[in-house]
Amino acid sequence: MALTRRALVQTSVVAGALADPVIGRAALLMPDGKPWPSVKIGKVAKLEPGKPVAFHYPDDQSPAWLLKLTAPGYDGAGAGKDIVAFSGICTHMGCPVEFRGERFVCPCHKSMFDPARNGQIYQGLASDYLPQVTLRVDSAGDIHAVAMSGLIWGRASDMMPKSTG
Repeated sequence: MALTRRALVQTSVVAGALADPVIGRAALLMPDGKPWPSVKIGKVAKLEPGKPVAFHYPDDQSPAWLLKLTAPGYDGAGAGKDIVAFSGICTHMGCPVEFRGERFVCPCHKSMFDPARNGQIYQGLASDYLPQVTLRVDSAGDIHAVAMSGLIWGRASDMMPKSTG
């Protein structure tokens, strides 16, 4: 029996739908199999569009930015899908990024990243997107960081560093 294009598409759609819950659970695990920490990082009511809020995730050595956009963004959280968060470390050489004029800018080598488009690099020497923090907004309007997508600069894996104490 020959496989038709229609049968292939239908099978792919069914397989994708069945796999999605599994993929979703796997995304909330670090490479070592441990869950990402869930950390409360802010409240929806206190965010102002274009005014980033600094926090650390997934640990104290990882600066990050929480931002309410003026329109929905890629993988945005909240009712308007306009709340996003990113690592605050440039993917080129690890300099801290700043928020200027609706974009993240690395002051060291002028790389620019678009927070509305998954932290996509669109100018400069960086070769990778800013890692995006996966967010969850609860019914009280609290914003929680629950995972990372992308590798934080300077780390060999997505696993958190071991404590030295």
